[in-house]
Amino acid sequence: MKINFEQILKQAEHYQSDISKFLRDMIAIPSESCQEEQVILRIKAEMELVGFDKIEIDEMGNIYGTIGHGSHVIAMDAHIDTVGVGNIDNWKVDPYAGFEDDEIIIGRGASDQEGGMASMVYAGKIIKDLGLEDDYTLVITGTVQEEDCDGLCWQYIMDKKKIQPEFVVSTEPTSCRIYRGHRGRMEIRVTTSGISCHGSAPERGDNAIFKMAPILLELQELHKHLTDHEFLGKGSLTVSEIFYTSPSRCAVADGCSISVDRRLTMGETADSALKEIRNLPAVKAANAVVEIYDYARPSYTGFTYPTEAYFPTWLIAEDHIATEALVDAYQGLFKEDPIVDKWTFSTNGVAIMGRYGVPCIGFGPGAEEEAHAPNEKTWKAELVKAAAMYVAIPLTYLERLKH
Repeated sequence: MKINFEQILKQAEHYQSDISKFLRDMIAIPSESCQEEQVILRIKAEMELVGFDKIEIDEMGNIYGTIGHGSHVIAMDAHIDTVGVGNIDNWKVDPYAGFEDDEIIIGRGASDQEGGMASMVYAGKIIKDLGLEDDYTLVITGTVQEEDCDGLCWQYIMDKKKIQPEFVVSTEPTSCRIYRGHRGRMEIRVTTSGISCHGSAPERGDNAIFKMAPILLELQELHKHLTDHEFLGKGSLTVSEIFYTSPSRCAVADGCSISVDRRLTMGETADSALKEIRNLPAVKAANAVVEIYDYARPSYTGFTYPTEAYFPTWLIAEDHIATEALVDAYQGLFKEDPIVDKWTFSTNGVAIMGRYGVPCIGFGPGAEEEAHAPNEKTWKAELVKAAAMYVAIPLTYLERLKH
């Protein structure tokens, strides 16, 4: 099949207002992690409207829309949960009522990450309009709980649904660039223990907070010396939370814990990151416990799928067929070379490729810096570009397979 890129792009432009309306509808539905039911049902209704061949919602609450019946299975993913709005005083407009003009749409989830879903659903419509089904099956996934635990949904999909795509396109925001990886991460808890006593005679006890103090300083220093990678960048850590236990304000603290957000570059693993912290002199001196957090929060359906909070690094090669298929699609549609880069933040790719080795590549509307920010926005032109790309990618992939 000769790919008519001009026709695909023209049809995507034709649906700009429909894509925008659908996105505004999703934004209007609060859908924080584990509270996504109503936005999932809204997506289901739009998939039915545009004519998907098959639509399914699984026991975790993820939605799957399928186009075509070919032998090559390609998946495209958008998580459809959002973070909260934070301090409402920082918003110039209502984060759910949102705002739009000729160029932008504002609202929680506009870039992260419901814009990708809007573009994907209308890519399905364009495929149907133009009769572009071929020897591929396109599975569009709207996944839950990513903001709470990135990749959990795809652990379930791989383990339980047994969907095995040849590659997955993540539609997280990339400013319509092609992203081929990012650092992994893990959530670590460090705990010191002591003995409480009356605060008027602290020498009778053993202060767990004082034990934590040198650990904090050594962690700050450890951050400076973590592994670097020429493409993904340097590993990093920061202390994000601190907790304590004590009988009262007039007592010596008998427990102290901190949360460490650890970003992992290529070559770093959960074991290596834990070992680095456990080997710190202050950790040894305090006999501190260093462990990975667990995640076991029920989804909106009540389904729980426990996992440890370890999200592996991943990177797809620049000359991988999936990467090249996206480059081909971009060049064909827009008559210029794309920027190929990486995310700073983490995505469901930590499970798709990080855990399971299924090739993953990113292309999405919206900007990474809009994620989790007040007055979050996306651009209508990028929604259109992304929809056109999602139509063209399966076709350029099949063309690559022929050569």
